[in-house]
Amino acid sequence: MTKREYYEVLGVPRDASETDIKKAYRQLALQYHPDRNPGDNEAEEKFKEAAEAYEVLRDSEKRSLYDRFGHEGLRGTGFTGFTGFEDIFSSFGSIFEEFFGFGTRTRSRNASHTGADLRYDLRLSFLEAAFGVEKEVEIEKRQLCDFCKGTGSAPGARPETCPTCRGRGQVMHSQGFFSISTSCPQCHGETTIIKNPCSHCRGAGKVRKNKKVLVKVPAGVETGTRLRLSGEGEDGVRGGPPGDLYVVIFVQDHDFFERKDYDISCHIPISFPQAVLGAEIEVPTLEGSTKISLPQGTQSGEVFRLKDLGIPFVRGGGRGDQYVQIIVKTPTNLSEQQEVLLREFAKISGENVFPEKKKFWKLTNKK
Repeated sequence: MTKREYYEVLGVPRDASETDIKKAYRQLALQYHPDRNPGDNEAEEKFKEAAEAYEVLRDSEKRSLYDRFGHEGLRGTGFTGFTGFEDIFSSFGSIFEEFFGFGTRTRSRNASHTGADLRYDLRLSFLEAAFGVEKEVEIEKRQLCDFCKGTGSAPGARPETCPTCRGRGQVMHSQGFFSISTSCPQCHGETTIIKNPCSHCRGAGKVRKNKKVLVKVPAGVETGTRLRLSGEGEDGVRGGPPGDLYVVIFVQDHDFFERKDYDISCHIPISFPQAVLGAEIEVPTLEGSTKISLPQGTQSGEVFRLKDLGIPFVRGGGRGDQYVQIIVKTPTNLSEQQEVLLREFAKISGENVFPEKKKFWKLTNKK
C-alpha cells in the first residue's frame, strides 16, 4: 500500500511551522479519535495515519530526512509507523495531556521495565563511511543509583501506597465524549509514592553518568544508517533489561568523489590534444590511483566505468563501481606557434574561424 505524503495527510504546506503542524494534528486527532468513532475502521486508520505524519514532521531531524529522501529516507531512523493505539498513546502521552487535559500512560511500580533506548548522532568522513571504522564515543545515560539500588528511597525507608489512586496507579477522567482511565497525577502510575527519598538520586532511583562506548562501523554505511548496540541504553527498572543505543550515521561530502548508492563518480579534465589523439591518464580512486586509456576522439562528457572500485556493500559480497566523466579543457592564452597550427588545422578541416588579430607593433609601424 502506497503511503500518502505526510504534508498531505495533515493538510499543511511543506514550509509549515511547528505550530501549524501541531494545530493540524490536533484537529485530526479530535476528529478521528477512537472514542469518538467506535467501530469505525476508516476513522481508526486515519487516526493512525495522522499520528504517523505528526511523529515525523514534529521531529526536525526526521522531517529533514523525509524532505530530502521521502518515506525511504526514514528507514535508517528505525521509525516504521504505529502498530496500534497503545503505540500512539505511549509516544504522545504529553501531547494528549496538552490537547485534552490529561495523559494516557500507565505503569505499575511492582512490574519490571526495560530501560530507555538512547540515540547518538555519529559524523563520519567520506572514506570512514566507505571502508568502515571504529569510533569511541561518550554517552550520557541514567544508570541505577548505587546507594538505593534503584528503589529511590533512603536506606531503611520504603515506598508508601499512593493516597490519590489507592494503589491502582490510574484514575478515571471524563471530558466531553472522552472517558479514559489515565495515569495517576500524584504517583504517575507507580501505585506508590516515596516520602523519604534517597539523598543521592533524590528519589529518582537513577543518576546520570557518562560512559565510553566502542562503535564498530561497517564498511559501506551512508547518511541515515542506524546501528544498534544492544544493552547500551539506560538501565532497566526493578530487574528489567537495559535499553539499546542507536547510533545514527551522518556522512560528510567528499571534495572530489560523489556517491550514489554504492557507486561513486568523479570529473577528470584533459587537454584538447589528449582528447583528439588519445592518451593514458591517471585517475584517483578510493584506494590510490589507476591508469585508464582514452581512445582517439574522446568527447567532453564521455563516461568511463571502473568496475568494483566504488563503495563496498554494507553486508559484504562486493562493491559498486567508479564512473569517470571526461571534461575537455579549451586551450587559452595560445602562443603564436600554437595559433598558427590551429588555424592551419581549421583551414584543412574547412572550418570557419575568426580572422587573425593584428599585432600591436604592426599597427604602430604602419605607414
